[in-house]
Amino acid sequence: MGWNQVMYPTPARGRGAGDKFPWACPGVNPDNESTRMTIQEIEAQIVGEFSQFDDWLDRYNYLIEMGKLMPLIDPGLKTDHYLISGCQSRVWLHARQEDNRLYFTADSDAVITRGIISLLIRVLNGQPTCDILQAPLEFIDSIGLREHLSPTRANGLLSMIKQIKLYALAFQTKSRKVESDSAEQ
Repeated sequence: MGWNQVMYPTPARGRGAGDKFPWACPGVNPDNESTRMTIQEIEAQIVGEFSQFDDWLDRYNYLIEMGKLMPLIDPGLKTDHYLISGCQSRVWLHARQEDNRLYFTADSDAVITRGIISLLIRVLNGQPTCDILQAPLEFIDSIGLREHLSPTRANGLLSMIKQIKLYALAFQTKSRKVESDSAEQ
């Protein structure tokens, strides 16, 4: 299977922390999740794809192509409200929650940065908030990305991860408050 065939599949289905610990991901029914890929499975897939390239010029080109194929954020969301601070380039990130899972759209004015955010979205899109919060995102180091970024781009990568996890925390907190308020009534 070519890399362009696995870029943005329909949200994959798989089992997350809710399987072993049903209370870990409230609202996520593991019985309906048999075909969704886990974060770790997607990371392994990406590591395999990047291992096909011998040098970093090819990996950068692959990253740029991934960014070109990423579904872009709605132009109406390209506002300061969705701009990630701490990035050298401008990066807009929007998240929405559906059935205790987060779905992201993004864009950037730089091709490498667009590729980086597309990688993060590919791994975390459609995942339960609790899995996103717990994800160590080890694939970043496994493919050698962090060590091949300039210090300012590496800081931008950390800012992107931080923003994604902040979205996950905010949506998880909101969901738990709604559940708590419902239980009290």
